[in-house]
Amino acid sequence: MMKKEDLLTQVEQLAYMYEKEYGGCSQCVVGAIKKALGLISDDVFKAATGLAGGVGLTGNTCGALTGGVMVISLLLGREYDNFDDPERIRFQTFELAKKLIKRFEEEYGTVVCYGIQEKIMGKSYNLWDETEYSQFLAAGGHDDKCPGVCGKAARWVVEILMDQKLI
Repeated sequence: MMKKEDLLTQVEQLAYMYEKEYGGCSQCVVGAIKKALGLISDDVFKAATGLAGGVGLTGNTCGALTGGVMVISLLLGREYDNFDDPERIRFQTFELAKKLIKRFEEEYGTVVCYGIQEKIMGKSYNLWDETEYSQFLAAGGHDDKCPGVCGKAARWVVEILMDQKLI
C-alpha cells in the first residue's frame, strides 16, 4: 500500500504532466486520478472533455475544479436507481464539492478560470482567440501555470477522498 504523501505527490505530478503535455485541465485531473487509483472508467474520463478552459474554453468555472467534482461525485454521488435519494447522499457530495471549492478560493481567490488566470499570469486570455491563445502559451499557460492548478486540484481531491475514507 502506497503512503498517503507518496500517493498525493504522484497524483499531483501526473495531473501537472498531463496538462503540460496534453492540455484539457478537467481531463488532466480526472486522468491523473484514474491512473493513480484505477477507479475511473474511460466514459467518465471522456465526459470531462468539454469542461476544459472554464467549460468549453469560455473562462467560466475552472475545468480542474469541475473535473475534481466529477471524481468526488463518482465516488459519493446519488445513483439513478436511487434518484429520490432519501439518504440525502447528494448533500454529502455537495459538502465535499464545497471543500474543494474552498481550497480553490483560498489558493486563487476564485473558482473562475479567467480569475485564476489573472492570479497566476497577471491577466486572463480568451482561449478561442488565436492571438490571445498564443499569448497564453507564451505566458506559460501550458508550461507551468495551468499544470500547477491541475496538480493542486488533483492532490486536493485525493486528500478530500482520503479524509472521508472513500479511498
